[in-house]
Amino acid sequence: MSAAARITVRTAVEADAAGIADVHVQAWREAYAHLLPAAFLSSLDPVARTNRWRRTIAGASAAGTGVAVAELDGVVIGWATAGPGRDEHSVRDVELTGIYVLASAYGSGAGQMLLDAVLSDAPAFLWVADDNPRAQAFYARNGFRRDGATKTEHLGDNALVAARMVR
Repeated sequence: MSAAARITVRTAVEADAAGIADVHVQAWREAYAHLLPAAFLSSLDPVARTNRWRRTIAGASAAGTGVAVAELDGVVIGWATAGPGRDEHSVRDVELTGIYVLASAYGSGAGQMLLDAVLSDAPAFLWVADDNPRAQAFYARNGFRRDGATKTEHLGDNALVAARMVR
């Protein structure tokens, strides 16, 4: 049986918080190694993120946020969140606020299943690292296009340019 056949996607529950936090940290280390200093990435704390994820999952319904996890053989390998746009003047009502899959699951279909779970084909927008061609290609395959807007995100002492994509 292929890995794709063993991947399941479902709505996150509070018990998923530690698994999501582990993926969050590891996926950042994998996806942003060329964008952020190694010292910053190694300082990311899954325990602190676990507490944030517990709060996020617990408040998801009230906030209108969808949180989904992808599992392979019962182990979290990815997550996605979408909800009301966070920008002051959002270009769409819905924002894909995050989607990450472990590098070991790239090409498995998990990212697509997560995106479909939290957005389906709804009009939406997202912010993506300007220098992240893999992610931008994934979003483009799903109908997102850069609209020319950029912003600088501050992650610790590090600045990262993000581009907005809209569909």
